[in-house]
Amino acid sequence: MLRIENLSKKYGKLTAVDNLSLHVESGSIFGLVGPNGAGKTSTMKILAALLAPTAGRAWIAGEEVSTNPARIRQLVGYMPDFFGVYDDLKVEEYLDFYAASYAMPVRERRMIIGDLLELVDLSHKRYAYVDSLSRGMKQRLCLARSLVHDPSLLILDEPASGLDPRARVEMRELLKELKSMGKTIIISSHILPELSELCTHIGIMEMGKLVISGTNEEIVHHTRGGRTLQIRVIDRAEEAGLILQDELGLAEAPFFNNSAVLPFSGDDEDLNRILTRMVASGIPVASFSEGSNNLEDIFMQVTKGAVQ
Repeated sequence: MLRIENLSKKYGKLTAVDNLSLHVESGSIFGLVGPNGAGKTSTMKILAALLAPTAGRAWIAGEEVSTNPARIRQLVGYMPDFFGVYDDLKVEEYLDFYAASYAMPVRERRMIIGDLLELVDLSHKRYAYVDSLSRGMKQRLCLARSLVHDPSLLILDEPASGLDPRARVEMRELLKELKSMGKTIIISSHILPELSELCTHIGIMEMGKLVISGTNEEIVHHTRGGRTLQIRVIDRAEEAGLILQDELGLAEAPFFNNSAVLPFSGDDEDLNRILTRMVASGIPVASFSEGSNNLEDIFMQVTKGAVQ
C-alpha cells in the first residue's frame, strides 16, 4: 500500500525528516511513535500531498505522491492533529460541504453522509451544530470527514489527543472496525499502551530518523529479547542496584521510587540466584518478577530523548 524511499524534509537548516524509508502493508494499522519534533507530522503531511519533500520519493497504491497529488488526495483520508470545524454549520452540512468538494452528486452525498454518521455513532447529532459537540464527538466527526471519499489509506495524526478514557476506547474500537473494512491506517499517538494494543506494526522516530520498525513481535525481539526483570524494594535500593549490575552485567541499574525495570535474558535458575543473593544480603524485596517489554519500555530503550 505505502512505500517510502529516502524521504527528507528540511525547513531552512532544520531537518524534520531525515532519509526515511518505510513500507506499510495493505490492511495493516501502522503506529508512528516519537516525541514532539520527531518528524511524524511532516511525514504525514508529505504522504497526504499537503507538503512537498526536500528529497526522496513515496508511493501509495502504486501512485507516486509528488507527481500525482490530485490522485493521492483521492486515495488518502487525512485527519490532522488540529483540525478546523465550521461552528455555524450543522453536522450534516459539515459533511455535505466536504463531500461536495470531491464532486459527489447530491443524491450520493446524502447516502454517504447517513452511512458515515452511523459508522461514527453520530446519527443522533445529524442536525446539531458542530460547536455543540463534545471533544470526542468532534474527533469522530473529523474522522467521518476524512472518509467521505472512501479512501484506501487513512492518515491520522494524534486522533485520541485530548479525549477522555471513554472517548479513547470508542475511537479505538472505531479504528478496529475500519481495519475490518479493509482500510490501511497510519496513526501517530503519544498514548503508547493503546498503540501496542491497536497496531499491527510500529515505527519509532526520533530526530527525523526511523529508529526501528516492524511488527510488535519483531520489535520486542530486537530489543534485547523483550524480557525484563521487574523489582521493587522497601529500602536499600542503591545496594540492590549494585547487586543487579553485577548479576546482569549492566553499566547501571537505576531505581526510581525503589523500583526498577531492567533488561533480562536469563532463565528461572538465574532469577532464583539473583533473588537468593538479594535476600541473603538483607535487602527487603517487596516484589520480584520477570515481564515482557511493553511499548513504553521499548520506546525508552531505543530513543535518547534528543530534541531538535
